[in-house]
Amino acid sequence: MNFNFKQIATATMILFAVIDILGSVPIIISLRKKVGHIQSEKASIVAACIMIAFLFVGESILGLIGIDVNSFAVAGAFVIFFLAIEMILGVTLYRDDEPETASVVPIAFPLIAGAGTMTSILSLRAEYDVENIVVAIIVNVIFVYAVLKSSSKIERVLGKNGLSIIRKVFGVILLAIAVKLFATNINQLLNN
Repeated sequence: MNFNFKQIATATMILFAVIDILGSVPIIISLRKKVGHIQSEKASIVAACIMIAFLFVGESILGLIGIDVNSFAVAGAFVIFFLAIEMILGVTLYRDDEPETASVVPIAFPLIAGAGTMTSILSLRAEYDVENIVVAIIVNVIFVYAVLKSSSKIERVLGKNGLSIIRKVFGVILLAIAVKLFATNINQLLNN
């Protein structure tokens, strides 16, 4: 075991920025209103399992089905783009049969363990020791669980107008992330 505090701290901050669970609070609240209940424990555990599994076998799985990391990231950029459009314009583009609970889909995947998170995990693996990345994932999942559990309190503190403003602001940030993710990876795809 080669635990390194600096690597753990850096990987934790990178994943925290990419997962952006605080920015997802408006989405979580809106999902809770649709389905009535969010299974915080299940969502957190499934997200952790997806991220840790992807850390070990992600590149192999993508290679097996003939998809490179850049194509995966471009697809993720489109998903993030449409989520951002929904947040900014207040429209619903994604229509699904009303689920009974929101845990695995869409919270664990793709909200927490989405394409951006998966791409970041693969990038971190190239630079850091695996055990440090696993610790960073666990720290982030604990924080995600705390936010999921307290989303109703966060809603009460912010109020309807506060949530609306935050939703639009984070929608614009999400849109910028989608554009950056798309631009960075489309260039690498076209150059190959």
